[in-house]
Amino acid sequence: MEKGYRFSFGPWNIHTGADPFGPPVREEFSFDEKLDIAVKLKFDGIQFHDDDIVDVNLSLPEIEKKVKEIKKKLDDRNLEAEFVAPRIWEHPLTIDGTFTSNNPEARRYAAERTKKAIDIANLIGTRNIVLWPAREGSYNRESKDAKLAIDRFIEYLNRALEYDRNIRILGEMKPNEPMDASFCPTTGHFLALASRTISPERVGVLIETAHSILAGLEPSDEMGFALSFGKLWGIHLNDQNGLKFDEDRTFGIVNPKRAFSQVYLLEKYGYGKNGEYVGLDVKVLRTQKKEVSFKHLQYSREIFLLLVDIVRSLDEAKIEELRKIQDYEEIDYYITMKLLGK
Repeated sequence: MEKGYRFSFGPWNIHTGADPFGPPVREEFSFDEKLDIAVKLKFDGIQFHDDDIVDVNLSLPEIEKKVKEIKKKLDDRNLEAEFVAPRIWEHPLTIDGTFTSNNPEARRYAAERTKKAIDIANLIGTRNIVLWPAREGSYNRESKDAKLAIDRFIEYLNRALEYDRNIRILGEMKPNEPMDASFCPTTGHFLALASRTISPERVGVLIETAHSILAGLEPSDEMGFALSFGKLWGIHLNDQNGLKFDEDRTFGIVNPKRAFSQVYLLEKYGYGKNGEYVGLDVKVLRTQKKEVSFKHLQYSREIFLLLVDIVRSLDEAKIEELRKIQDYEEIDYYITMKLLGK
């Protein structure tokens, strides 16, 4: 742990540069090479989708054998699995969503795939299940029943919580993309929904910087909301150029002040003290050559740690005094000068 923090990223964060408008532009690193990069860059954990670990269509004995092999690769490098997320949104059945789909077969698929992801999580050594409800929304308002969709959302969560009494579910909310609009777009929406489950104490959130920005919200405010409830169990730090598609830029590279605000809150309220990871979800720029296609991970981690130093250098008594006299202009100037190294 450096400065009291552990860091993680997912294998998808090092990729070939393909996007909806063009093919791959560099060769893929092998899985083992990605793990070695994690060690080289001083990361502590790996984020997983279920099928990042194993082909979920294999038989149970084959799945168990493969997951044990991956677990050994992690153990040999002193890496941990931070979480497992069921990738339920890519199957042809789920064009209309998964557990909110109008198709009962799709809803059954989502439940069974999630159970399998939970089994994989237990084998790989984590109790954290991350839920990104990618297609749990609508293409137009009349395509689904919005009230029924929330009821189905809760039913899905309850099935997972009943299946394994040890798991924790971390909801990663996003307001749009790939759907036009999500039924559960923000942290507050998800925590309200979680309160209706059979085990609210095992349901929390993973907040992604870019997702908050896409909702027109300040990421640090979303984090503060979750911290107040004791529900901030994971983060995906990145950056974003306004209300566009989900860009997943290097953390702090677009708006250092916004990045500072997130680190300030995380540091102030002891995020990471209970084993939570500083997770990154950042994309490689398409222009990068293969041999430097992990700089975004290196620099995101470095920027976070530099901001930790800045936060720890602040005169909190001075800030509190300025708050009392409501001189917010002076607070802005003070923090900006700190960011500029003055």
